Amino acid sequence: MKTSASLAKLIAFAVATLVATGTLAATIANIQLGDKATYKAVFEDVTGVAAGQEVRIAGVRVGEIEKVSVHPDRTNALIEFTVAKTSVLTQGTVATVKYRNLVGERYLALTQGVGDSAALKDGATIGLERTQSALDLTVLFNGFKPLFAALSPKDVNEFSAEIIAVLQGEGGNINSLLAKTASLTSTLADRDAVIGRTIGNLNAVLATVDEHDAALKSLIDQLQRFVSGLAADRATIGASLSNINSVTAETADLLKVTRPAIQDDIASLRRLSAGLNKPRNTATFEKFLSTSPEKITQITRTASYGSWFNFYLCRFDGTVQLPTGPVKPSYAVSAARCS
Repeated sequence: MKTSASLAKLIAFAVATLVATGTLAATIANIQLGDKATYKAVFEDVTGVAAGQEVRIAGVRVGEIEKVSVHPDRTNALIEFTVAKTSVLTQGTVATVKYRNLVGERYLALTQGVGDSAALKDGATIGLERTQSALDLTVLFNGFKPLFAALSPKDVNEFSAEIIAVLQGEGGNINSLLAKTASLTSTLADRDAVIGRTIGNLNAVLATVDEHDAALKSLIDQLQRFVSGLAADRATIGASLSNINSVTAETADLLKVTRPAIQDDIASLRRLSAGLNKPRNTATFEKFLSTSPEKITQITRTASYGSWFNFYLCRFDGTVQLPTGPVKPSYAVSAARCS
């Protein structure tokens, strides 16, 4: 009897221990039991989002992300996630991708926005107008680069270490954290001149832009007209590109045929240049250049009435060898054109 009672107590204790351990494990792991509904949400940017990450409502995990893919329109992203059916989503539900920690892990936050309170059906899709992508911390921090550059890296690192140590319970206390906060605040105060110069430079830039607002508006208007003109002539531009391609092909064929002749011409020009550059030919070439304009003018004048030249015999002298001896005929015209 005593052995049976002890065995019963042991079994009851083991069962209670297993139930408590399972409950604790499920609580720590945030394991959800029960039926789940599947939904989809369209986002512009889901960088860092992966399957298995949490879905939360008011900070409480209610589901997880099942799949991340490209939307059929090829310009947006699609997240497929599950939510416990005990958490009812409505037509006004807003889905937001948020940072879970500074390491870069994300989670999907669901909130009730303005809109219809009717329940969202299982398998429904939350449209792009009711989703928000995660804040791009890189862009945010880049905007503070001038300020961060003025801080001491040692102070920033110590402050970050104190925050992590306190929040994770690895050491440190609130007093030391506040001390580091005060130190960092003092450092920022000491850099007020840098901040002032930054604001002053920004004011100068904005003032310059404001002074030239008319020119800027005109530039934007002209750019808009230019782009509109290109859009209106896109068919013509596309056709011209095809024609340019054809001309390029024809030019390539032409160059392929005339390439040997062009090479011979270039070689001949090289030999001609070398010959003209010799000292004995320099004077002759210079004389040719100096007398050519006048000669070309006279030749052009004689051919001004058509594609022929008019020549007039003004004087003739010669020697003709006859059996009886040489004869020297001479002929001269006293007309004004021969003077």
